[in-house]
Amino acid sequence: MLSTQIEDFKGDPARYRAGRISTLVSIVVNIVLVMLQVTAGVFTGSQALIADGIHSLSDLISDFVVLLAGHHSRKQADDDHQYGHQRYENAASLALGALLLAVGLGMLISAAQKIQHYGHTPPVHITALWVALVALLAKELLFRYMLRIAERVRSSMLVANAWHARSDAASSLVVALGIVGSLAGFTLLDPVAAAVVGLMVVRTGWGFFWSALHDLMDRAVSTEEAEAIRATILATPGVQGLHDLRTRRMGDMTQVDVHLEIDGALSVTQGHAIATDARRRVLDAHHVLDVMTHVDPIDTPGKAGLTAQQP
Repeated sequence: MLSTQIEDFKGDPARYRAGRISTLVSIVVNIVLVMLQVTAGVFTGSQALIADGIHSLSDLISDFVVLLAGHHSRKQADDDHQYGHQRYENAASLALGALLLAVGLGMLISAAQKIQHYGHTPPVHITALWVALVALLAKELLFRYMLRIAERVRSSMLVANAWHARSDAASSLVVALGIVGSLAGFTLLDPVAAAVVGLMVVRTGWGFFWSALHDLMDRAVSTEEAEAIRATILATPGVQGLHDLRTRRMGDMTQVDVHLEIDGALSVTQGHAIATDARRRVLDAHHVLDVMTHVDPIDTPGKAGLTAQQP
């Protein structure tokens, strides 16, 4: 996913540089593959090879969106965007997902038409097989290169991105098998392979679109993440309890709101210091953009009471 592609970059220049370099390498590889696959697919009559070229084009667009979103989402907050620009990533993922859905559906429709009239389709030229094997090799080498960088900088995000490249190699393998079948006289297998690649693109596009849509609707973090944040706050000296812990996604970061229950006998200054310490602990321990705290005094330490809420 796009959002996972730029996870960990904010605040870690080494990982950001490593991710940027590997993304640029991926762009160069995909540009070459798109031109090679689409051109060869047209001249050899391979629907599957053209579909794989479009798949590589979608990866190329994704790479550019990653660079663009990574650049803009790192901008500091300003008067127009007082919570920062992290949701630029979510908006980019939504747009990319819609684009991939449209492309994938177009590929499926085209493949369905070819399958319907497959009896009139001649076998593809053997050149298509060589191009498919070159694409398969290129994507496998890209996977190994990106994985090596990911392990060097110890970035879970880059590891995920590397395995995304490996999944692209799977589509090239499907294409190669379809072309082999076509060369063997089973001409139906080439458009069938194109349909399979189309399904892969649709699945990827839907994943981008659905996840980004939920994030833009203030989706909360997972139960496990929320419980980890809760435990960090409760471990803060002076915090007797908490309630109304709420989270929402901001790009790859998380915005946290929480009411802290603190001994009402303490001074305002002491209560503020405890809240500040709790906020700092969460920021240090979790992938959190900011923590908004509200202090609720309780009558007896360790026992939450009724508190007045500010309007």
